[in-house]
Amino acid sequence: MPRPDRRSLLLALLAAATGPARAQAFDLKALMQRLARRKAGEARFTEERIVSGFDSPLTASGVLSFAAPDRFARHTLQPVKESMEVQGRTLLLRRGGRTRQMEMDALPEVGALLEAMRATLTGDLALLQQHFATDFSGEEGRWILRLKPLDARLARQLLQIELVGQGADVRSIAMQLAGGDRSLMLLEPLGPPAAGR
Repeated sequence: MPRPDRRSLLLALLAAATGPARAQAFDLKALMQRLARRKAGEARFTEERIVSGFDSPLTASGVLSFAAPDRFARHTLQPVKESMEVQGRTLLLRRGGRTRQMEMDALPEVGALLEAMRATLTGDLALLQQHFATDFSGEEGRWILRLKPLDARLARQLLQIELVGQGADVRSIAMQLAGGDRSLMLLEPLGPPAAGR
């Protein structure tokens, strides 16, 4: 039986070494493709905010939901009932029987922040990178996506958003604000798990 030549053996080893790794690579693009496959989602949240001037953290809990391509809602149940819904470019705030509607273009800083949430949840990488510099690390089992605002006005208020997740689920969102204020939101996905996990 003829012996395989060195070149054939080397090519076979390279293919074996790089083939599976390439197929299993999990980078920002792969994450966003996975997120884009999920057209809607809902998660229970608990949030803790450290705000200068307050002796103890401010806490809140409720439900977040989204539906592709452009709907995002936050319904706070504790300590007071209030909601924030974004549909397209319109922001709707409800609290204590009052409703306030505004266009996101009137609040560019808030608009960029909401776009970060929507773009991440719906897997829209182009929209995300329109507003933020992205830094991705980790693997499918645990990944971290750090976002830094490109808009100078927003950057004066918001230093960074850090999203941590597993597969197609965002499990926490941490925000660092200028002046030392910060918040951490923990998420517990509701409903069936994402396909492909």
